[in-house]
Amino acid sequence: MSYEAIALTMFASMMVMLFTGQRVFAAIGAVAVASAVLLWGGGGFELAFSSAMKLMRWYPLLTLPLFIYMGYMMSESGIADDLYEMFHVWSGGLRGGLAVGTIGLMVAISAMNGLSVAGMAIGATIAMPELLRRGYDKIMVTGVIQAGSSLGILVPPSVVLVLYGMIARAPVGQLWLAGAIPGLMMAGMFIAYIVIRCRLQPELAPAMPAEERAKITRADKLRSLRAGIWPLLIFFSMTGLFVMGYTSLVESSAVGAVAATLAALVKRRLSFRVLEATVRKTLGISCMFMWIILAALCFGAVFDGLGAVRALESLFTEKLGLGPWEILILMQLTYLIMGTFLDDTAMLVIVAPLFVPLVASLGFDLVWYGVLYTITCQVAYMTPPFGYNLFLMRAMAPPGIDIHDIYRSIVPFVGVMILALVLVMVFPQIALWLPGLVYGN
Repeated sequence: MSYEAIALTMFASMMVMLFTGQRVFAAIGAVAVASAVLLWGGGGFELAFSSAMKLMRWYPLLTLPLFIYMGYMMSESGIADDLYEMFHVWSGGLRGGLAVGTIGLMVAISAMNGLSVAGMAIGATIAMPELLRRGYDKIMVTGVIQAGSSLGILVPPSVVLVLYGMIARAPVGQLWLAGAIPGLMMAGMFIAYIVIRCRLQPELAPAMPAEERAKITRADKLRSLRAGIWPLLIFFSMTGLFVMGYTSLVESSAVGAVAATLAALVKRRLSFRVLEATVRKTLGISCMFMWIILAALCFGAVFDGLGAVRALESLFTEKLGLGPWEILILMQLTYLIMGTFLDDTAMLVIVAPLFVPLVASLGFDLVWYGVLYTITCQVAYMTPPFGYNLFLMRAMAPPGIDIHDIYRSIVPFVGVMILALVLVMVFPQIALWLPGLVYGN
């Protein structure tokens, strides 16, 4: 059997395993180990062991549980609730102001957690009931929360970019900085869309009633600002010290975790229940990601041994005669299609062993491509019929919102995301300027 046929058989076997409902890491790891044993005999077992040791020796991986812990501590202690109250007080007088505040909340949660699931959970439980109670259009509300929560995988500290850095051997610090400006740019584009849409269709998002605004004094507004002080201090202690060179990547994650715990303690919200829930959720998410990374490393090692990457490069450049940009666009379309039925981690594990070396051989920057991959994942998260965020929203939405409303709600936000993706592709410095400024590249 040719190497190309072996590679196709591995992919087909993996997809069959995934469609049977097996866990992602189990399906991918089992195919990788079985293929290694069939190809190289008993020595193939060493691939999995070698990948495990490689994972254990990867020092930046320590950031993963620390950042996840920090985000859950902020969520479980109620600091995120206080933050939304601040946005509510300051932006409620604007048409669509609470929706704008929700995007602001999502950016803050993204900067504290790095996962889209956390933003979705907080948005659905805190923001959605308040928006619906104030007469906001249900389709607008579901779209805002889904779009805002997707920022969690782009704005640092992004867990997805940590996984990409592990697989692509790209510096995580540069990846985080590369995702900052595109993430804030996308949030700004969401806000601009909300403001313009609500100005054209005021009935979608009524402003806070005048009598209610009158009850909010200047002292109340200033007092509400204190809710934003703690997240700001935590974010500065984590990211600011790292950017200024005072702490390393792992040290900054430890500073963030300690700062979040101290914030909960100072606000007298650090109970045993909060600590237990935070640690339990952190352990579950961290273990899941580590198993997936292990499976990805093993799968990638088998592919590298087969020479599948070189075969794919030869297919695109020599047999099909495609140029570098045509190949890049084709890869992005592949991610979009896969995103209709897989989550971002599974897509990265399945395709990265092929695409990342190909991107490097075509002369593209791997840090820049990491941002493109992440934005494409955001689009795929919200693309019917099986977008990851769509089903999360369906599980968390109140009875009055059905799956058809959820599908309709994401159309304009997906358009904004695609526009942002095109801008970053055409102007790579949007992503590369900040890493170049900090690291001097």
